[in-house]
Amino acid sequence: MSDNANKISTSRRQLLKGLGLASLFPAISACAATGSSQASAGRVVVIGGGFGGATAAKYIKRGNPAIDVTLVEPNKTFYTCPFSNLVLAGEHQLESIGHNYDELKQVYGVKVVHALAQDIDPVAHRVSLSDGQTLQYDKLLMSPGIDMRWNAIEGYDEAAAELAPHAWKAGPQTLLLRQQLEAMQDGETFIMSVPGNPFRCPPGPYERASLVAHYFKKHKPRSKILILDAKDNFSKQGLFTAGWQAEYGDMIEWVGLSNDGRVVRVDAARREVETEFGTRHQAAALNVIPPQKAGFIAERAGVTDQTGWVPVNPVTFESTLVKDIYVVGDATVAAPMPKSGFAANAQGKVAASAIVAALAGVNPLEPVWANTCYSLINPDYGISVAGVYKVQDNQIIDVEGAGGLSAADASDSVRKAEAAYAVGWYNAITQDTWGTRS
Repeated sequence: MSDNANKISTSRRQLLKGLGLASLFPAISACAATGSSQASAGRVVVIGGGFGGATAAKYIKRGNPAIDVTLVEPNKTFYTCPFSNLVLAGEHQLESIGHNYDELKQVYGVKVVHALAQDIDPVAHRVSLSDGQTLQYDKLLMSPGIDMRWNAIEGYDEAAAELAPHAWKAGPQTLLLRQQLEAMQDGETFIMSVPGNPFRCPPGPYERASLVAHYFKKHKPRSKILILDAKDNFSKQGLFTAGWQAEYGDMIEWVGLSNDGRVVRVDAARREVETEFGTRHQAAALNVIPPQKAGFIAERAGVTDQTGWVPVNPVTFESTLVKDIYVVGDATVAAPMPKSGFAANAQGKVAASAIVAALAGVNPLEPVWANTCYSLINPDYGISVAGVYKVQDNQIIDVEGAGGLSAADASDSVRKAEAAYAVGWYNAITQDTWGTRS
């Protein structure tokens, strides 16, 4: 690729990165224009303080400060899945991906309750919390994230996850897997089991393998990584495999579904897995990422369908099953939008706009979204995929000709620039969601 082509590619990435926020400005402006002078503008409860929920709480208050907004989140610090793979690789500490709710409380006036939402009465418009409180709402917004489908893989339940961590919710599981990687001897094997679609962060397992390989290259250069996958293809596959070969040689082996890659049984105590055709693999460190579903409170609210996920109105993200409940983020059925932090943040803004409009008695605007997903082969080697989405015939669709992948033949300088963009994206989206950290 020529230097000029590199510049074009780089500019395109910057444009798409900006589009993820800029495309939402009309909807947010609509929020600000609707009934902000009302003395009593309604009560909104938001469940879940991640990328979707925290963003929605903030933007509802930005749209109309008179709305009473209560955010329910059990954890005082939210650890992001984005950049948690750098924690596994020993490049970052867990604290670097932790975020609190001070700005939401102090700047925007959001009430934050650190408790678990245990039940929802959609008829009485009431949320029951683990601390005994009940909260009334006019509109409820949930960003419940994911729960694991325990025992979807034989032998893999919550107890097994303490021996063979999934680390698909950042925090203690991240540290547990990091400790197991550090305890490995040089020359031993790390095994990762990857589920079929859909699941949180489609490129995440392959970035994890990349950054674990980066750690091994520095500290355990004879060790191997085996990825056992319940799919025959994965997000950014060509870019990942080319990066693996260039940076790590034959350290990483990927086995897809057709080659007996689907794990059906786990013996966590032995760190052993068995695949569909009876092949057994034993690891020194074992990472089982199981099949997933919407967080449990979504089922309690009655908004999940037979898939375990939440169907929503694509214009507002209101549940199609229960009125006055809006759901954003990983829990939703919003394909082709991925289950990503970027998408959850964007959906949170759209739902916030729709709620402010509904409480003011006006119609919502039809949204357009963008998503850019950066992945790291190593801390100085980035790749990305971008997409732009709109609503057509009451469905979310890709905007034809928009988005795309990093160039396969990009120069080292472009790869390094994309890694820097990933850092810039993370800093920008976490500040947009939770605010600047002190």
